[in-house]
Amino acid sequence: MESDMSNVSRTGKKEINNATSPTTFGKSVESQAQIKDAAAQASPDAGGEMLNIYRLEPIAAPDDPRWDNSPGHGTVVVAARTPGDARIVAAARELDFMEVDAAPAEDVTTVNASAFRDDKLYTVIEIDRNRRDVTRGIVDGVVTIDTIRPVQTD
Repeated sequence: MESDMSNVSRTGKKEINNATSPTTFGKSVESQAQIKDAAAQASPDAGGEMLNIYRLEPIAAPDDPRWDNSPGHGTVVVAARTPGDARIVAAARELDFMEVDAAPAEDVTTVNASAFRDDKLYTVIEIDRNRRDVTRGIVDGVVTIDTIRPVQTD
């Protein structure tokens, strides 16, 4: 009896089963088409995509301790696919640790720590829908890039 934790067993004189399939993931015609469609839809330059207009407004009190970790930007209006996508679009405009010489403590990106992604700090309000005349991104408002504070001053 073998002592390894594999669920593959060998009996008789047959070739060793390594529990792999000769197929390759993502290489079929269907998979390639889905990958191409997803890339086109995710592009900010996707023409003719139906987008909604959302207003992201701060709802937490100014003295809420959550603002210490995620500085606010005031009200921002974005064109996005869904309310969740509106949060992602707004957060994408903030400066990320990946763009400076710094390393976050728990992840390789700081986009998940954005105030826009915290439903206790910002609410998302749909103000218009099914628009083809806008591109995915910030429509109105300013997202500052000073979300990453230096630990040492020069």
